[in-house]
Amino acid sequence: MAPTQPVPQGNYVPANRDNNLIHTAGMTPRHQGKLIMTGRVSTARPLNDYREAVELAATNAITAAKGLLQSNEQLKQVIAMTVYVAAEEGFTAHSKLADFASNLLAAELGEAGISSRAAVGVYSLPGNAPVEISILASVQAV
Repeated sequence: MAPTQPVPQGNYVPANRDNNLIHTAGMTPRHQGKLIMTGRVSTARPLNDYREAVELAATNAITAAKGLLQSNEQLKQVIAMTVYVAAEEGFTAHSKLADFASNLLAAELGEAGISSRAAVGVYSLPGNAPVEISILASVQAV
């Protein structure tokens, strides 16, 4: 079953398109509008505890991007990805958490899913989400 389009939690759209570029809003790990995990990323928990949340946020971003494709188009390349991590003080493995998202996009899109990336630590995220992800992708006709 295909993932459903993310539901905006405010006055915005899940993604915008300008010609052959799509930029998504920041996507949190929401399933059917509800966060599957809340709270700041802790140094006391194994990174793998956050895998599902990171992968869901990445899935929501790619789903939002694909929602703007025409029937004769596909994503050509994920150009850039920004991964925001709401981490407690002392957490330094932001890039390792971001790898969960990078690996998911590569599995979904192959080489086209590998992008430049920023992993940014922040104090808090909307709804107390542990992670938020946005992508910039290009489109091509098939």
